[in-house]
Amino acid sequence: MSARLIRALVATALVTGVAACSKPEFPAHEQYGNQPRLPAPKQFLFPPMGLATPIGWKANETPTVPRGFAIQGFARNLANPRSVLGLPNGDVLVVESGDPGLAPVLRPKDIVFGLTIGAVHGDTKPGNRVLLLRDTNGDGVADQRFVLADKLFSPFGIAVVDQTLYVAATDAILAYPFRTGDTRLGGPARVLAELPGGPIDHHWTKSLTASPDGTKLYVGVGSNSNIVENGHEAEKDRARIFEVDRQTGAMRPYATGLRNPNGLTFRPGTNDLWTVVNERDEIGNNLVPDYMTHVKPGAFYGWPWSWYGQHVDVRVKPERPDMVARATPPDYALGPHVAALGLAFANGGAFPARYQGGAFVGEHGSWDRTQLNGYQVAFVPFANGRPAGKPEAFVSGFLTKDEKSAHGRPVGLGFDAKGALLVADDVGNTVWRVTAR
Repeated sequence: MSARLIRALVATALVTGVAACSKPEFPAHEQYGNQPRLPAPKQFLFPPMGLATPIGWKANETPTVPRGFAIQGFARNLANPRSVLGLPNGDVLVVESGDPGLAPVLRPKDIVFGLTIGAVHGDTKPGNRVLLLRDTNGDGVADQRFVLADKLFSPFGIAVVDQTLYVAATDAILAYPFRTGDTRLGGPARVLAELPGGPIDHHWTKSLTASPDGTKLYVGVGSNSNIVENGHEAEKDRARIFEVDRQTGAMRPYATGLRNPNGLTFRPGTNDLWTVVNERDEIGNNLVPDYMTHVKPGAFYGWPWSWYGQHVDVRVKPERPDMVARATPPDYALGPHVAALGLAFANGGAFPARYQGGAFVGEHGSWDRTQLNGYQVAFVPFANGRPAGKPEAFVSGFLTKDEKSAHGRPVGLGFDAKGALLVADDVGNTVWRVTAR
């Protein structure tokens, strides 16, 4: 019996018991938008959980896209692709990565969480490397692969600025000499800046982007716990976005109180930094909504003392009403436990006009909710520079119709040189490419 099957059987038994005593209070669709409906928090011996067993994709299977679009596998048989970056010459960089395995088991419920999370990921060993993919004949499928950097420590974020490739591993931002068009790096890595890593590394993904003028990098560092159960000292320099000087590596906090910020990107044509954030668990099926927000310099967004603005989390001690009073509400709720990890804005003329300026969100999908949520790439329309309207399923079909199994789970997003949307699918081990017909 495989390790994955054992994990799945144990986790399913545990989840079934929990699910029997916890049902969603109202539909998830009431909890997105600019003014989401927020129920009262609940406490549980074991909080709600739900399981979608990973099964992958058959050769003839793909996710679903709206009428007028087409989707194909740009690259298959990868090793946990998590982030994608399109280059101006048409090449695509892909980061393959996985959990470094540093999060401690401190409570009995941590064992349950570990079994559940283990069961909803595939058995593929993460590559922990950066690949360059090239489509030489223009058919939308990469026919060449090159390993640029290998044996990295849980890499995630990636950016290219001024002939330098930047990779955010879980403990440092690495800088490599690199020119667009090359298939190998121009030299070894240098450490631009150290990042909070072990010995505990609860949220290990370090999202990365560059400022429009290229002088600064912005890196997201998630919290080291759900709500400080590992102690406040473990949260030093956590739950925030850092601004990093690209020349010196000097870092300063840009925004704080963000439990797990990912998908960092600047909205095209502006100096507005946006992020998607995974919020806290263990207070119900419908709390707390993950969210998307533009990041105000110097702002505090509540974690751990409050959620979604100034809703106090009574579990966090000591209380800090002064910090709660400072908490900035986010711009847009994506729904509870969708696990948003990717964000990209439509730009250029490759997609129809209604999509221009809007946001695409990679929702990795819930495990901490009895009814599954997320497991899609959502589209959020924008007006006057802010989210306006309901999110729409744009790339879906990652779950089977009975929602018991998952073909894949979307993570990072990006656009290639021709304006096609790229979707990293870490369970399906594929980078998908979406084009307008």
